[in-house]
Amino acid sequence: MTSSSACGTSQPAATFSSHQRISNQRSLDMKMQTIGVVGLGLLGRGIAGCLLAHGLRVIAFDRSAQELAAARVEIARAIDELIAHDVIPTSVREDWPHRFTEASTLDDLAACNFVIESITESVESKSALYVLLEDILPPTTPIASNTSALPISSLQRGLRYPERIVGMHWAEPAHATRFLELIRGEATSDATLEAASQLALLLSKDPCIVQQDIPGFIANRLGYALYREACNLLATGVADAETIDRSFRNSVGLWASVCGPLRWIDLTGGPALYGKAMQGVLPTLSNATEVPEPLATMMASGLTGVRDGQGFHTYTSEDAHRWEQIYREQVWRVHAVAEEVFPLHKDEPA
Repeated sequence: MTSSSACGTSQPAATFSSHQRISNQRSLDMKMQTIGVVGLGLLGRGIAGCLLAHGLRVIAFDRSAQELAAARVEIARAIDELIAHDVIPTSVREDWPHRFTEASTLDDLAACNFVIESITESVESKSALYVLLEDILPPTTPIASNTSALPISSLQRGLRYPERIVGMHWAEPAHATRFLELIRGEATSDATLEAASQLALLLSKDPCIVQQDIPGFIANRLGYALYREACNLLATGVADAETIDRSFRNSVGLWASVCGPLRWIDLTGGPALYGKAMQGVLPTLSNATEVPEPLATMMASGLTGVRDGQGFHTYTSEDAHRWEQIYREQVWRVHAVAEEVFPLHKDEPA
């Protein structure tokens, strides 16, 4: 969840298509880049693996030796998975360690052409890191914050070069999903946003440019509205958790990988039909501004879902592994559908 503090409206800028073409020379130039990654937690190590899988050099920094060791294991696993799905050549398995450097200090990032920060979800922690990086990196080196909800404009405040800060919202597993939101803060420059978009396309992502710095960006705003209503249905006894999940899976799950909600409206009756239906339904939907029950109680109890076996559903260790595997396999099924229906167009050297 993000802070409720207001975010400023970003400045007008050119819109970058998620399917824009990159010239051979610019793509080749990006291939020679060195990308810094700060923070090697779950998503940070996935980001590093994605960068390495696509031929980039990576300098990674994390204060924890344990995280660094775990990152190498997960990077190798991600690359093996990409090879198994014929996304990258088998040669990457042997050459990625030669392109991966573990930084001993932040100073080692000075040679990077682009830095992705993936530390704890805290404005204070991220801002403090950027102040340090400003003394290390050239003024034009972009810094992307991996965040799911923090206001990018807040991260830019007080910096000497706020125009180089851009939001970069990744999804797990970072090496396999095509999802990537790029968020413009109040001060983010066109050059920074373009560099982030070029990098995203090189990584076989389908970047969505968020032109206004609003809490939760696009995907999470849609998601939070959905989660709130699901909790409302559960709390008011309309159905149990299993039924709510099954209903959603068998309806939205049918089209969500190929249609967004607006395209779905167009395909199934159009705005006039949905507008009439909304008039009767909208007044009955939850508009609560507090965390809804039973989520609030579960949050207070510190429940972590499959991690500790308790959430809206109960899991044995075998159940947890099974559901994680189901999701993992679904990522690749959706990936295959997306590649077939919405191929990413890139001109890259042979």
